Amino acid sequence: MRLSRRPPGPVRDRLALERGERTLATAPTRGGSYVVATSTALHLPTVSGDFTRIPWERIDQANWKDGWLHVHETSSGPEHHVQLTEPGSVPETVRERVTATIAVTRHAKLPGGGSVRIAGRRPSGGGDVHWSFVFEPGLDPSDPGLRAQAEQLLADLRRQTGL
Repeated sequence: MRLSRRPPGPVRDRLALERGERTLATAPTRGGSYVVATSTALHLPTVSGDFTRIPWERIDQANWKDGWLHVHETSSGPEHHVQLTEPGSVPETVRERVTATIAVTRHAKLPGGGSVRIAGRRPSGGGDVHWSFVFEPGLDPSDPGLRAQAEQLLADLRRQTGL
């Protein structure tokens, strides 16, 4: 069965698409809704029947495994897990779009011990780079001392890259 890039009318009516945002791929979910990948964001269904809009630059990682799309937002944001009944090109589109936002990524050792991954991502439509930190497991991302160390590493990285 060939899947349309456009979601059905009732789904389209519930999507909050921005001006110029184009649908690239859709996939039906086990719950009867759809996942919609657009030129600027991933739209995931919520329990209420609405959609959560996640701009591509806010997705730290996404993977596809055993019929499930797993999406992790940046800066210790929420995780989303959606079962797709017919994935179509959604997994490939998500991978390509997330990868395209990465301006720079660097794994760095923290002076006080441990490590952090610093990622700079540029929105799909262009604009300023958005920075995020992913601390190694066991480190508290809300610890002001760790944040200060990571911010210093970010300042160094920005000087080196000009971003």
